[in-house]
Amino acid sequence: MSESTLTRLMAIIEDRRRNPSDKSYTAALLAGGPQKIRKKLIEEAAEVFEAAGEPAELGPAHLLSEAGDLVYHLLVLLASRDISLPQLEAELAGRFGTSGLEEKAARPSS
Repeated sequence: MSESTLTRLMAIIEDRRRNPSDKSYTAALLAGGPQKIRKKLIEEAAEVFEAAGEPAELGPAHLLSEAGDLVYHLLVLLASRDISLPQLEAELAGRFGTSGLEEKAARPSS
């Protein structure tokens, strides 16, 4: 059975965390810590937001590219906080069968 792309990507990110290289963008992000990665995540989310608002005739290519950047940076942030892809998958799997509105209402208020 082949690994999913996200599994392979997370393995590379985790390897860069354990074995940093001067030539690795991922290692540089991780070295900057969660604060640096959080700023980059916000930047990428804004780019997704902008791409999603582009006229449909431009096609989905820009949005897809920006979404890829956002997911990558999210995985880097999770790795920086020692959160694995299986943990994320378990969190999402636990939400199946529950209305999104019910799940949100059950969260503690902040």
